[in-house]
Amino acid sequence: MKKTKLLRISTLSCSSIIVMVLLTGCMGKKQEAKEINATPTEPVAEAIMVPAEPPSNFQHQMANVNGINLHYVIGGKGEPLVLLHGFGQNWYMWNRLLPELSKHFTVIAPDLRGIGESDKPESGYDKKTMAVDIHEMVKQLGYEKINLVGHDIGMMVAYAYAAQFGNEVKKIALLDALLPGVEPVWQQLSTTVWHFGFFSRPVAGEVVAGKEEMFFKDFWTTVTPMKRPFSKDEEDEFIRAYSVKGSTTGSFHWFGDFQKDVIDNHEFMKHKLEMPMLAMGGEYFSAPFLAEHCRLVAEEVTEAKIKGSGHWVVQEQTEQVQKGLMDFFLKG
Repeated sequence: MKKTKLLRISTLSCSSIIVMVLLTGCMGKKQEAKEINATPTEPVAEAIMVPAEPPSNFQHQMANVNGINLHYVIGGKGEPLVLLHGFGQNWYMWNRLLPELSKHFTVIAPDLRGIGESDKPESGYDKKTMAVDIHEMVKQLGYEKINLVGHDIGMMVAYAYAAQFGNEVKKIALLDALLPGVEPVWQQLSTTVWHFGFFSRPVAGEVVAGKEEMFFKDFWTTVTPMKRPFSKDEEDEFIRAYSVKGSTTGSFHWFGDFQKDVIDNHEFMKHKLEMPMLAMGGEYFSAPFLAEHCRLVAEEVTEAKIKGSGHWVVQEQTEQVQKGLMDFFLKG
């Protein structure tokens, strides 16, 4: 695994910083280079961090979709497999799995709107709209039908994708979270989990901004029995992604729009998903309820319980998760 690159600058007083990211083509397609401009009003003494690198057979790319720029990494060969991350992480949460998955699939792992190198608009954080972001990216890449995986917030986006574009999803895996409005679990957890309430407050992003390292190192341990679920490289990359200006506010909007998601999901639930679904939960988090929860929205659900894991299943029990995903998506 390549380490996050870190450049430290003691004093920066130029009027603008232009970071040129040359996005080379993949799968026979080329994307134009994107310019990211920052104009500091006063000298700063901060660390400027470059995004982590994926495995050597992957590339960073950008897509203009649904009115925003969406960052993703792509690599491998075979049927498309789209991986959607959750809160507290970005595309890099999948990095441990990319080498093996890319032997069997063309793997696409985006940053959701609101964090990192993806745009952070003022609105559009309901999961129905975020799913359209991903759908337009998939169409730009020329794919008609995909396999889909979502963890945490990404699980909610994955469900909204499958509910809107069901004929275009071959199989779907939902990892360790819950769906807004799907009862009785939603009411029980959404009213008792502390961070759902805090993150949904309009000021929350500004409260955390500038304190990302302190906040996330504390938050990550609240949903797992492990004292340190991530490697240092993973910690560095996740903190970097949420330290990009606007990322705390953008990501907290994912929670602020839950009430919109409840309304949308009540409509989606009128027609159960027909494609095969994998419900994969950590033993110490969602495994006790996730399979039955998913059966309320899907006809064909396979259960996978990740033993010895809290919420961060990919990092806490990498081999179990990889085997579970491979068995499910390669079967048949």
